[in-house]
Amino acid sequence: MAGLTPETPWPTDIILHQESRQLEIKFDDNSQYQFPIEYLRVYSPSAEVIGHGPGQEILQTGKRLVTIHEIVPVGHYAIKIHFSDGHDTGIYSWDYLKRLGVYHEDNWADYLNRLEAAGASRDQEVH
Repeated sequence: MAGLTPETPWPTDIILHQESRQLEIKFDDNSQYQFPIEYLRVYSPSAEVIGHGPGQEILQTGKRLVTIHEIVPVGHYAIKIHFSDGHDTGIYSWDYLKRLGVYHEDNWADYLNRLEAAGASRDQEVH
């Protein structure tokens, strides 16, 4: 992971909105993003989600109602999010969160297309 640079966006505020299941992040460049928790979960930067190389991504399904239990700082460069489904291995750097915000619409459309292609759902299967 590259170190912090003067260009690295820095969060000035991180607010968890549990009822609307959104994580709001404001950056020092005056940008701000409302991240649906489901979006953060399905785009977790963990090997469990992105695999160990291009083409090894694992499609995340049934995450529509996931919530955040805890947000833990990781040094001065990231946060670790503990999700209600037990997932907690992704380390969300400030750069990564900024990219998730900038490309939210494209990423989300891609995710929905991949779900549809797989015949999968955002909802958990009930057994």
